[in-house]
Amino acid sequence: MHEINIKVFCFNPFRENTYLMWNRAGECILVDPSPYTADEEEDLFSYISDNKLKPKEIWLTHGHFDHVYGVARIVREYSTPVRMHPDDKVILENDHVFAASVLLDAPDCSFETIDFEDGELLDALPDSVFKVIWTPGHTPGSVCLVDFTDKVMLSGDTLFAGTIGRTDHMGGDYDREIVSVMDKLMGLPGDIDVLPGHGGMTTIADERTHNPFLQPFNEPEEDLLDLEGEGIEIHG
Repeated sequence: MHEINIKVFCFNPFRENTYLMWNRAGECILVDPSPYTADEEEDLFSYISDNKLKPKEIWLTHGHFDHVYGVARIVREYSTPVRMHPDDKVILENDHVFAASVLLDAPDCSFETIDFEDGELLDALPDSVFKVIWTPGHTPGSVCLVDFTDKVMLSGDTLFAGTIGRTDHMGGDYDREIVSVMDKLMGLPGDIDVLPGHGGMTTIADERTHNPFLQPFNEPEEDLLDLEGEGIEIHG
């Protein structure tokens, strides 16, 4: 039985996955919270209120605008600190210009951040400790967050089911992306559930054996996770 509960919301025109994680005490973390409309914001705030959750922190896997919608409003509502890798602060400060060119308004980026450090252990939820893995490529400061006990990884836009993050935006670097995925993620236990920033869940084992972007490096996985077994339950 997993100690952590996870609720996924699909927000904004880019169908970004916002993750709400909480423990038995009702303490919660918001990962890439990105409600764009008033209705989406109400969905998030109502869920937190209805379930009597207590927001502790906001974690950002990277600084792209579609992953930070609503952060400033959430900070004002709950006074939560915001954590992200320092190498993405330039993305956070400049990406709203691109957002304004494709949407009617730019995200509110008026919030301060606390630096993630590569290898740092995050214990804001005492029962679930996440390790910060710096995975530059999609952006200079992209990170993945892994709980080895509950076997779950929040991969942001670094790794998806069957693909990897695009690298044609500001700060993107394809070579660094491949190195990050191969050297830092593919060696993780195969039964870790991967919760990406867009799309559905996958596992390290599935991506190690089937992801076409990692060919010809795919290797047989003897121990594929039975998704009907002990995989983490995601409440959509």
